[in-house]
Amino acid sequence: MIRFVKGFGQFWYDFVLGDDWKIAAAVVIALGVTLALLLSDALSTTAATVFGGAALVVAFVASMVIDVRRSS
Repeated sequence: MIRFVKGFGQFWYDFVLGDDWKIAAAVVIALGVTLALLLSDALSTTAATVFGGAALVVAFVASMVIDVRRSS
């Protein structure tokens, strides 16, 4: 049973974090900010959704730029 729990935890750790923890952190932050915007009614649902999607794309591109600069 312990091996199952350990394997299950290891799978989710590898699945969520993968090779780049920066992308996982950016996803959590972007989703948190989007949720905060939705709950505070600062933006409409559509605007908050578009903001959340754009934040994810920007975070991914920033992470890739950082990694490419570091490797060259």
